[in-house]
Amino acid sequence: MSSKRAVRIGNVSGFYGDRLAAMKEMVEQGPVDVISGDYLAELTMLILWKARRKDPDGGYARTVLPQLEGVLGTVLDRGIKVVTNAGGLNPGGLAQQIEALGDRLGLKPRVAHIVGDDITDRMPELMAAGQPFTHMDTGRSLAEVGVTPVVANAYLGAWGIRDALAAGADIVVCPRVTDASLVVGAAAWWHGWAADDFDALAGAVAAGHVIECGPQATGGNYSWAHEIVDHRTPGFPIAEVETDGSSVITKHDDTGGVVSVGTVTAQLLYEIAGPAYANPDVVAHFDSVELTQEAPDRVRIAGARGTAPTGSLKVAVDFVGGFRNTMTLVLTGLDIEAKAAAAEARLFDLLGGKDSFDEVDVQLLRFDRPDAPANAQATAHLRVTVKDADRRKVDRRFASAVIEMALSGYAGIHTTTPPTDASEFGVFWPALVDADVVTHEVVLSDGTRATVPHTPAAVEPAPSVTPADVPVPAVLGEDTVRAPLGMVCAARSGDKGGNANVGIWTAAEEEYQWLFHHLTVERFRELLPEADALAIHRYELPNLRALNFVVVGLLGNGVADSTRPDPQAKGLGEYIRSRHVDLPARWAGGADVRG
Repeated sequence: MSSKRAVRIGNVSGFYGDRLAAMKEMVEQGPVDVISGDYLAELTMLILWKARRKDPDGGYARTVLPQLEGVLGTVLDRGIKVVTNAGGLNPGGLAQQIEALGDRLGLKPRVAHIVGDDITDRMPELMAAGQPFTHMDTGRSLAEVGVTPVVANAYLGAWGIRDALAAGADIVVCPRVTDASLVVGAAAWWHGWAADDFDALAGAVAAGHVIECGPQATGGNYSWAHEIVDHRTPGFPIAEVETDGSSVITKHDDTGGVVSVGTVTAQLLYEIAGPAYANPDVVAHFDSVELTQEAPDRVRIAGARGTAPTGSLKVAVDFVGGFRNTMTLVLTGLDIEAKAAAAEARLFDLLGGKDSFDEVDVQLLRFDRPDAPANAQATAHLRVTVKDADRRKVDRRFASAVIEMALSGYAGIHTTTPPTDASEFGVFWPALVDADVVTHEVVLSDGTRATVPHTPAAVEPAPSVTPADVPVPAVLGEDTVRAPLGMVCAARSGDKGGNANVGIWTAAEEEYQWLFHHLTVERFRELLPEADALAIHRYELPNLRALNFVVVGLLGNGVADSTRPDPQAKGLGEYIRSRHVDLPARWAGGADVRG
């Protein structure tokens, strides 16, 4: 299909568990051509594996079925296409369930699904053939660890989706494709793009990346709350993708939240590393993107530049790391550090020492203040986590030892929870695999299968972009005051495996010039002392007036393994905004405070 009109693609899910009513709202509140739904975070694949252990017919995001039930007739009547990655580990199973749903409703949706991402059973063969599955951050090969993956899924691209829609599918059920591919595949089908239309594809990747997390693009989790005047639940986002790949991000009229340059910037920076954002079909260069507020709740994304893909696919490998348990002791009033030290020593004396566990993590979380006006404001938490391959060591034996201290510990001892059972935890291992060893296939509703060719890789890697020559602003010579960085900057943070990223941006050019020169890696490290021994990478995106910082290893081996209270780094950006820096005095007077 080819059309000069922009295709309207509305997102109805940003994660497995998102608002069930979103699909019905998207269909009923205004026109759309395609519905996309993203259900797969990195952790979700492990959750679906555990679900499939209990039910071999499961392994997909079940919430998509009640969502579809309320709109399936309307979707088919209006010719709206549905593209979702809710298939997870069992896209064929979900496709069958959707067809069965149609039968119950007296409808006949044509449901296609995508396969080929799951290489779990092929891992020994691929490793023997020379695929090392080297960890993308640590450089270790998977063979060094000596583990058996429970899931290993290559991130597929958009062309299978395009082919399924071109063959007449009403609904396309995807497994582990890249999040942006849901939009890229729909736009490529609508506009008839070729595999080497790299700039158009890059623009669609940008649009897909913006709307993939649903209302995070329309005011959700947004630093500059002053921009949001409609405080109803934010509407889900829509990308109007043009023939050249440029797009307008918007939402249905009379829905909550806001679409602004800031909300779109926030989502462009979410969970990325460098500006060269590699997808299976194109490398999208986010530092080429320009944003314009065309009208209220309408932001144009233009100028995206794309280059040929790398020839590698990212693989999400998960394996069982062992068992873990956490107990939290409450400390109150005076001598917090002494009480914490005594509690830690007594606990591990009861347990036979820290060396009896594979891993121990102890964190003293300070919430207390002197002369607190309320009891709760005089407390701190001692959070103790133990991990071991032997479940018995970290099960009730550990939790009960904490409780045994109840009458023999420090003054005021109590815990936040009763004893808990140990839980199995997974380790996330991000790696690359040669694309040509992965078979990407489309399965149509009549059972017909077709192989989807991979786009040929670039002969040479995409050229690196020379950092812009950002002028030194005059404010660097002005008087400064100690004030929160958030008086000038907004931020959005998240997780990518064991890494945390913090995107930081400003609204005005002079502010960005100051940020560019002021917030070096060294100063960022000062703002985040817990990253003192970790590698930190800084990337510049001048068109967005943004910097992106990646803190390598802050989250351990991914969210399922992390012992941080915020294992996905959702609050890290707001913490950085709260830290005091030497801010130009005229920006700290209150009138220009944002958020």
